[in-house]
Amino acid sequence: MSAATPPSSSSPALDTFRDIILWRRKKVSATVVLVSTATWILLQVYQFNFITVASWLIIFILASLFLWGNVLRLLGKEPPNVSDFDISEQTTMEITNTYRTFLEDVLRWMFHVTVEENWFVFARTLAGLSILSYVGAFFDFLTLVYIGITMVMIVPVIYMKYGDQIQRSGERVKGEMGRFYEIFDEKVVRQRMSKFGKQEKEKKND
Repeated sequence: MSAATPPSSSSPALDTFRDIILWRRKKVSATVVLVSTATWILLQVYQFNFITVASWLIIFILASLFLWGNVLRLLGKEPPNVSDFDISEQTTMEITNTYRTFLEDVLRWMFHVTVEENWFVFARTLAGLSILSYVGAFFDFLTLVYIGITMVMIVPVIYMKYGDQIQRSGERVKGEMGRFYEIFDEKVVRQRMSKFGKQEKEKKND
């Protein structure tokens, strides 16, 4: 059995996704934000059914294509030929390899958290999931998806522009948290342990 060919470090699909979230293709990025916002408003604010909205969207697309094709014929122009439209094998393999790489990363992360006995990562993961479950109790799934899309479209481009300032601020916060932990450990934890040790000695002497 031959080994699978490792996925390339970069692919057109990944490059396109990177360009969209970094607003290098501003029209596509703006379309993603507008469509997600309009979908959330229709489904969440006006309480439309998803099937209804999807049907409206498909009707709009079909009607637009129908009118476009007929207008081109009236102008004496040939409509675009879509009979040869297909998805290439290379594109299919790139999408498959992307999902496979993502699944492998998830499995490695789960192994790192649970099996390698890294208690700090395990506790941090549980804390993060607990916070996520708490936040999720205040929002429905659609709102969480919309928030996720909005964050994906905003956070990377902000970090790319102001990454240095963010890193410096993060280092300052990390330093302040480290000093706070040292003060807390010295004035609270060690004093408690010392007091507990004295009480244990007194009990043994009695």
